[in-house]
Amino acid sequence: MSMFDSLLSQVGSNIDVSAIAAQVGIDPALAQTAVAALGAAHSQEGDTVETAAAQTGIDAGTMMQIATTIGGPIALGQLNTLMAGHPQAAGFLNMFDRDGDGNPINDILGMAQGLFSKS
Repeated sequence: MSMFDSLLSQVGSNIDVSAIAAQVGIDPALAQTAVAALGAAHSQEGDTVETAAAQTGIDAGTMMQIATTIGGPIALGQLNTLMAGHPQAAGFLNMFDRDGDGNPINDILGMAQGLFSKS
């Protein structure tokens, strides 16, 4: 179990990223990025969903579905608190930002495209 999965298990609703991905119709790695972004954005100025969407490039509608699925503002607050206490797990998003542009989504999509393209 990864550090991030361990944090998710401590949130009241025991978040299952694979189930969220299947429900919303996105790749599990993208769902994990979305959940991490929502948790991080919860304590920032402005709307949590809009902030997370802007940081990741995932559309706000999908972000709203994910936020609702994981338990809304209460669960996001718990996740944010847990991430603040575990900066190595909170840095999960940065791990995927290979080009350093502050947006990991293009890098994740590039990795996924590489998996499915023909050699």
